[in-house]
Amino acid sequence: MKKWLSLFVVALFVLVLSACTATKDAGETPKTNTGNEGEEKETATETETEKVLKLNNGNEPTSFDPSVGFDAVSWNALNNLMEGLVRLSKDHVAEPATAEKIDVTEDGLTYTFTIRDDAKWSNGEPVLASDFVYGWLHMLNPETASPAAFLSYFIDGAEAYNSGEGTAEDVAIKALEEKVFEVKLNAPTEAFLNIITNPSFFPVNEKVATENATWFTEADTFVGNGPFKLTAWEHDVSFTFAKNENYWDVDTVKLDTVEWAMVDDSNTEYQMYETGELDVSGVPSELADQLMNDPELKNEDQAGLYFYRFNVSQEPFTNKKIRQAFGIAVDQQEIVEFVTKNGEKPAEGFIPYGFVGPDGKEFRETAGKLVGFDAEKAKTLLAEGMAEEGYTVLPEVTLTYSTSDTHKKIAEALQSKFKEVLGVDVTLQNVEASVFATEQKEFKYQLSRSSFLFDYADPVNALESFITDSSMNRTTWSNAEFDKLIADIKKETDEVKRWEMLIQADALLMDEMPIFPVHYYNQVTLEKPTISGIVRHPVGYMDLKWADKE
Repeated sequence: MKKWLSLFVVALFVLVLSACTATKDAGETPKTNTGNEGEEKETATETETEKVLKLNNGNEPTSFDPSVGFDAVSWNALNNLMEGLVRLSKDHVAEPATAEKIDVTEDGLTYTFTIRDDAKWSNGEPVLASDFVYGWLHMLNPETASPAAFLSYFIDGAEAYNSGEGTAEDVAIKALEEKVFEVKLNAPTEAFLNIITNPSFFPVNEKVATENATWFTEADTFVGNGPFKLTAWEHDVSFTFAKNENYWDVDTVKLDTVEWAMVDDSNTEYQMYETGELDVSGVPSELADQLMNDPELKNEDQAGLYFYRFNVSQEPFTNKKIRQAFGIAVDQQEIVEFVTKNGEKPAEGFIPYGFVGPDGKEFRETAGKLVGFDAEKAKTLLAEGMAEEGYTVLPEVTLTYSTSDTHKKIAEALQSKFKEVLGVDVTLQNVEASVFATEQKEFKYQLSRSSFLFDYADPVNALESFITDSSMNRTTWSNAEFDKLIADIKKETDEVKRWEMLIQADALLMDEMPIFPVHYYNQVTLEKPTISGIVRHPVGYMDLKWADKE
């Protein structure tokens, strides 16, 4: 038996680029009348304003192959050139897009998507179920080496094929009919619809791709199915979009053209914004203080956070109370106000803002403040932990961070606070970024900085990083109760129960404290008042489908 799936799946954090406007004369229809005296009278020329948005992509896209372009410099453009079965709404909720209908079996394992009759590629050809089969198998093909392939492992047979242990035929996706696409999962996955909004799950025009394996490398060969089409691409310089007249929802699209620059210097970008060459700009760090109250500044959530990891196998952080003492000796509010100074929110739990539950409330608001500065409690917990371990003197503590001015400033602020609150002298260690990443995974650090940006808009994406033996864990922490909770969350199909379990997992992680959070990430941009409707999803990319220019 099948049922209509309620499409309440949360979507969130992402990234922002830039924009500007231009106009041109259109629709000129001069009409000439010759009078008896030979005089010419020309009617008034009607002039229409073309809506042109100018953005800055920063750098050349990694790739416009949706299976390969797994980063911000590719996502932001791809999300507007192409579209999946579902798309994130203005409110960051997964809703039908190229698919007009979604059916799910009672066990939550089989999804059937009916593709719109008017869903077309930019070349006018119909979007077919076989195009999704082709695109998804291309992502999973080991030879593609897609960095996003792991996102599809909930599909039956996907991981085996991607790892070289199975075949493409074993992957449980198929075209039941020309416009009907079926997917079978290996376990119920509440976040499924949200995950497949990621550009890695976009279709690929099978006919075009089989005729030209490099179809995605130039504007004149690129074929998409999104709100815009690629009309020009001067590599490492700029690229241009035009409204896609074949898009099924073209009447919603207000912009005529989007012109993207590639300027990788934040000060140059800001100067272009000031002179009107761009409609949107980032905020150079040295101008953050003076621009933070600018009426053109937008400060939006991004799904991610800056935090520190304890190695719970190294003393003194084998003791829970000592970990807690260090965690609540951190004044997150002080750090965002006086150290980072970029309008971030202090972290009060592991899951950031931007995730809305089935009750319509923010995850963070419902979960509450789980972590916060408390000097007296920190001193008490340190004393109790040292007594439990039999310490008369706390073992030496070394805090390690990767090379960066910001990381250094935060590390120094923590060092100062640990001394002030706990009376502990902490040694700082700076390590080059590539070495740092490798050694942190090898558990060589006692206390070290870290960060997390969400791959898809569901709290479990971050929380599952801390299950036993996860490559993302990097703390050596293992907790059977937490492991079971995450496993149960992945199987739970009741939205209310699942949300309650996610909140429990966040609370358990903060109580055990193998990590302590510092601040949530955000997206700070300057935007001209003539621009409206740019949607910056907290997870991964921005959307120009609803953007407008006065």
